Amino acid sequence: MNVDEVKQNAGPREFNPRDDLPEEYRKAATRMLEFHANSEIMGAYLERPFIRKAPSLERKMAFSAKVQDEIGHGQMLYRAAEALGVKTRDEMLDDLANGDGKFLNCFHYPMDSYVETPMIAFFVDGAAMRRQATLKKSSWEPYAHAMDKICFEEGMHVKHGESILRELMNGSRREQEMVQDAFETWWPRILQFFGPTDDDSTHHDFMSEVGLKTCSNDQLRNSFLNGYMQKAEEYGLEIPEYPRIREQGDGQYEVVEDDLDWEEFVTVSQNEYEGSIEQIGGRKQAREAASWVRDMFDEQTAAGAAPSPTAAD
Repeated sequence: MNVDEVKQNAGPREFNPRDDLPEEYRKAATRMLEFHANSEIMGAYLERPFIRKAPSLERKMAFSAKVQDEIGHGQMLYRAAEALGVKTRDEMLDDLANGDGKFLNCFHYPMDSYVETPMIAFFVDGAAMRRQATLKKSSWEPYAHAMDKICFEEGMHVKHGESILRELMNGSRREQEMVQDAFETWWPRILQFFGPTDDDSTHHDFMSEVGLKTCSNDQLRNSFLNGYMQKAEEYGLEIPEYPRIREQGDGQYEVVEDDLDWEEFVTVSQNEYEGSIEQIGGRKQAREAASWVRDMFDEQTAAGAAPSPTAAD
């Protein structure tokens, strides 16, 4: 099957590992899935400290369950990417630990305070749901199937984040002010979650033509704004004056995209931001710390004792 045939058939059908797909499709799908898998892993590492730092046992347990979910999502997506035959799971994990793997902009920034957790658990996860729901119709069948489970669990993550936001915004004035400060810091990053504008997106056209994506970055960003502007205001958060948000009428919004710092976004996306180095370094240390486990299972597999586990991280 050549690229033109893939484009022609992308709408009515999904492709699977048995299909004879062109290398261009396989590489584009691998890049997309690897990016998504890396983001799940790095998002888990960002929230992992709050298993201990959360203020109650209930919250600690919720963060523990969420981190476990996110790591599981990453493993499913690595396997869905591996089935394309371009890179192995281990190669993708090595690239992530070595700073060559790319991941979502929001997970490059440090998150130190508990009041920041709703920025990820509610707003970023809510943005993720906007994107991931559309990927249930991705033309790569293993990806679409993985999204069924991932979207179900991400829906619970959003409810967890909303619960924390509600609790904090019904707390003391000091808590409300701290959440507002966190919101003003994270709001531009959240709006850049969907990637560059359609005019500057390098890969969108091809991925849309072959059915890997069904919505553009700008469509997803506007859809998020239409749903979450009202939610933020309902919880008492004030939308920052900058970047400017334009109301189009009938509850429709769009951001003035030139107000966003796209130079910083590019620096972040290339893993050259100061926080990126710290985040990736933490991931590298964790991978090295678990290397003895992988080596042990590899030795057992070579000796015919037992298969290697799918997640030795």
